[in-house]
Amino acid sequence: MGIVSISLNEDNLAALDTIQKAYGLSGRSEAVRSAINAALMDIKELEAMQGIVEGVLIIVRGNHADPWMSMIQARYEQHIKTQMHSHLQNHKCLEVMVISCEAEVLSGMLREIQSEGKADYVKFVRG
Repeated sequence: MGIVSISLNEDNLAALDTIQKAYGLSGRSEAVRSAINAALMDIKELEAMQGIVEGVLIIVRGNHADPWMSMIQARYEQHIKTQMHSHLQNHKCLEVMVISCEAEVLSGMLREIQSEGKADYVKFVRG
């Protein structure tokens, strides 16, 4: 088994400990492997989608003043059927969008959102 050294901030360490306790794992390494497997399952599920997909995209992000999400929404506006923006505590925002598009378009949109590194939570729920 390979060894990887990573740096985590206090919030990430707390999240890792939460994962470890919630799943009854024996250590942080198991928690990291579990998180990697969960992310990989999301990727495989998305890759398996074909044709027109419809569902709800949920995003929690910080910094309302940062226009990155508005710019992405503008690029994909023809595929966003409905959207809701709500202000949450601690200057975070909730974006809920009903999406209808080709699977490849959705993959591109999700890739853009994830690559910004500014979303705290991203989940597509297929309808």
